[in-house]
Amino acid sequence: MESPSALGALVDALRVLPGVGPKSAQRMAYHLLQRDPAGADRLAAAISHARVAIGHCRLCNTFTEHEVCVLCESTERDRSLLAVVETPTDLLRIEQTHAYRGLYFVLLGKLSPLDGVGPRQLALEPLGQRVADGEVREVVLATGFSVEGEATAQYLAAWLAGRDVRVTRIARGLPVGGELEFVDSGTLAQALLDRRQLT
Repeated sequence: MESPSALGALVDALRVLPGVGPKSAQRMAYHLLQRDPAGADRLAAAISHARVAIGHCRLCNTFTEHEVCVLCESTERDRSLLAVVETPTDLLRIEQTHAYRGLYFVLLGKLSPLDGVGPRQLALEPLGQRVADGEVREVVLATGFSVEGEATAQYLAAWLAGRDVRVTRIARGLPVGGELEFVDSGTLAQALLDRRQLT
């Protein structure tokens, strides 16, 4: 028996979500249609509204419903510190630590030549304007430690060289509460390289 084309289109649409394969997408589609049609309507309306209402912050490039996001508008943030992150999710994760009080810039990606993402696909021009505004004294490169994240951090460090800002990189190391015997050798090696003086 052939599935209705509208059902196939829904399954295909659900597959754009990360980590959702054909079977999961099919299960979700059947659930929405069979068990939760009101939920399906809410989901469709929320996606439609978000596509219209959400844009990018003029200063940090994260998602917001306003021209400038709440963090960039805050007078309690350290405007001399600017953390460069790959995604809005990374920004939220750093915020959850309550350890950083500076501002952010969201690249909305990372260098990945195999995926066709080069420097032109990243928001470097607005980042350059942000760094040149005179307020920023330190740029914290907070990209991930994947091969692409490291390449992005190295590219940005070279790109920012010669500007009147200090460029730093977040450290790597052991997880809090971690036992040395269970840590992979790459993480342990990096922890030794990034050691800091105590006295």
